[in-house]
Amino acid sequence: MQDQTTHDAVEDPRNADLKFYLNGRIVGADAAVVSIYDSGFMLGDGIWEGLRLYDGRWAFLDDHLDRLFEAAKAIDLHIGMTRDQVVQALEDLRKANGMQTDAHARLMVTRGRKVRPFQHPSLSRSGPTVAIIMEHSVPQAGRPLRLATVPHVRGLPMTQDPKLNSHSKLNCILACIAAEKAGADEALMLDVHGFVNTTNACNFFIVRKGAVWTSTGDYCMNGITRAKVIDLCRANDIPVFEKNFSLVDCYGADEAFVTGTFGAQSPVGEIDGRLIGTGEIGPVTKRIRALYKDLVAQ
Repeated sequence: MQDQTTHDAVEDPRNADLKFYLNGRIVGADAAVVSIYDSGFMLGDGIWEGLRLYDGRWAFLDDHLDRLFEAAKAIDLHIGMTRDQVVQALEDLRKANGMQTDAHARLMVTRGRKVRPFQHPSLSRSGPTVAIIMEHSVPQAGRPLRLATVPHVRGLPMTQDPKLNSHSKLNCILACIAAEKAGADEALMLDVHGFVNTTNACNFFIVRKGAVWTSTGDYCMNGITRAKVIDLCRANDIPVFEKNFSLVDCYGADEAFVTGTFGAQSPVGEIDGRLIGTGEIGPVTKRIRALYKDLVAQ
């Protein structure tokens, strides 16, 4: 089977000549660079958001801004911009790239350039680095995903809270590498108690007898698409449960899917070599996809 990821996109020649946002300026690729002393490069000290553009509007923008500013407060990082200024930066870059729909943005904020190459935050004295990458991006339709359970877990909040969308993603990257070595597309990660939690890049759901299950949310990213799926299920009489469940529950599921800003809802066809349902996208996943598409259109 061909290699695949949850972020595969259709090749778009317009991406060869993109503009980028960096600290208040719209610049070309050659100027879109940061210092090797930048806190994000040196230590992974920063936060980020991924956003999707549909028909001239950023989907669920307020939710993304809430999460961004809450994360900044949590790590004691002053963004140096108001919410309105962040929105204006997104809009300025969107217009500079001539984007109207099917675009993806990655908005990144780090603690900025350090005066010496050590971790103490007081060494970051030049203010934050704010950068936005924006690409023409249509998700590439492929087969359902193959997942492999890995030994890497999403940990306790007193170490690195998994709810934070931080630049420090090495734990998830190692999980992804382990899944790739096992011949899978993405890693299925457990929590500290051994219950099924999330994948390395997306939130995870299963469907059993028409009911949708996902983790308690205690150890996973507080995904905005995850929350929208739960809300849509509740509003449309689809039973949904945030609960602890095991790999045994997953192997016997009728359907499984992952959620994220980029791919919305992507079906899972195989977990640890076990076929999930028919191995193809199931009826509940299809219904949730349609409901989500309508929600975005609204």
